[in-house]
Amino acid sequence: MKKVISVILLVVGFFSCKNKEVEKTNENLDPDVVRLTDAQYRNAGILTDTLRQQVISSVLKANGVIDVPPQNMVSVSIPLGGYLKFTKLIPGMHVQKGEVLAVLEDPQYIQLQQDYLTAKSQLVYTASEYHRQQQLNENKATSDKVFEQAKNTYTMQQIIVKSLEEKLELIHLNPLAVNAGNISKTINIHSPINGFVTAVNSNIGKYVNPSEVLFELVNPDDIHLKLTIFEKDLDKLSIGQELRAYTNTNPEIKHPCEILLIGKSLSADRSAEVHCHFKKYKEHLLPGMFMNADIDIKAKLVNTLPDDAFVRYENKDFLFIQTDPKTFSMVEVQKGNSENGYTELYKPDEFRNKTFVTKGAYNLLMTLKNSSEE
Repeated sequence: MKKVISVILLVVGFFSCKNKEVEKTNENLDPDVVRLTDAQYRNAGILTDTLRQQVISSVLKANGVIDVPPQNMVSVSIPLGGYLKFTKLIPGMHVQKGEVLAVLEDPQYIQLQQDYLTAKSQLVYTASEYHRQQQLNENKATSDKVFEQAKNTYTMQQIIVKSLEEKLELIHLNPLAVNAGNISKTINIHSPINGFVTAVNSNIGKYVNPSEVLFELVNPDDIHLKLTIFEKDLDKLSIGQELRAYTNTNPEIKHPCEILLIGKSLSADRSAEVHCHFKKYKEHLLPGMFMNADIDIKAKLVNTLPDDAFVRYENKDFLFIQTDPKTFSMVEVQKGNSENGYTELYKPDEFRNKTFVTKGAYNLLMTLKNSSEE
């Protein structure tokens, strides 16, 4: 009899253990669901709430680079080349429009002035001969052929003189000021803009070819900040919207700007260029310099939860939704801007009438992950 009772108890115990294992397995089927005991629930300090609508004003953070329009960047070169005789320019130096940037010298400048004066003198002679033949032709004292030859010679000489005048102007020599008494072996290169020097590509004594760039200048009047804004944030921006720009080295110094132009095309990474105007330009802001920007976004009424409701795990954001008493499901979400202790929840329609854990969420996360490791 005792053996029978022992066998019965053994069978009952076996199936009881099996049922417990099945129950435990069923409880842990979903790795994102945590079920708390009464003691665990009391110790977790759980508070719950539903979505609340709050007015949140936010700041969109962006980065970009200082840029200059092509029309405000000037590469200074000389069409005929020559030896650099004098310059005092160094990068960063401010220059005025018309200021002498450099002096070049070369024998070809002398030759060009000689050719011009010779052609100009020859023009006087051909003009006189043309008018003389014109009068003779009118009186039938000379043939039409002779008159046409004189006229053709005069026209060709006018073309030669005009072309030489243009060449002189190309090397910054005034044709009206060139005469036999002031032929010069040097020419001056003048600044075409007000601005500052960004590059000096030659040194005194070096021969500069016509294709070489001597100096590079920038006019800062239209210097601007070019920001990279991703597609999802473009609808938050508008022309005239204000922002504050700052560098990584001096983040405490803010430079007020406003949006001037919003790009109409997207790049491969789904971003567009947004051009901003500096309200007050500072000379230490140079083209190519990287900057950050804080853009003020208009306040709006959005669905929110307290900041403590959101938990961060493996670089993702999660919320815990109460599905049953003392039972909670962890769901991945996207959160927006935060202000005054509340954070915006994106795609709130998916969570209407849901009850969220607003306090103790990290305790639930620890409980869930520890149990999953077991």
